[in-house]
Amino acid sequence: MSEKIAKSDAEWREELSEEAYRVARRGGTERPFDNAYHDCKTPGVYHCVCCDAPLFEAGTKFDSGTGWPSFYAPVTDEAVSENSDRSLFMTRTEVLCARCDAHLGHVFPDGPEPTGLRYCMNSAALRLAPDDSAR
Repeated sequence: MSEKIAKSDAEWREELSEEAYRVARRGGTERPFDNAYHDCKTPGVYHCVCCDAPLFEAGTKFDSGTGWPSFYAPVTDEAVSENSDRSLFMTRTEVLCARCDAHLGHVFPDGPEPTGLRYCMNSAALRLAPDDSAR
């Protein structure tokens, strides 16, 4: 992993769209089925919208039926970090960008093989870098 990125709240607000800021820096959630990548099938790599760190390969994306882009594994174990989230009167595992601590979404133990995990991410926290060689 690259060196940790830390910016002030004002810097993040200036650099990000309102929705990306709300989701990635404030732990928000976008609406299901009404987001950029829930049904995207474009090959490439999904990066953090805040710091551009590579997070998920499109080849690990699957249709979970939840309305959010879901992946069964990050590009590397070091790409993301996890945090216990006790909001909404339940315990979930929050997924963060390991480089800048952007809120990405949550991970659940109900995904497909080979990991059995479902990284349920917010499109607003991601940026897809299409793989031009696959087109």
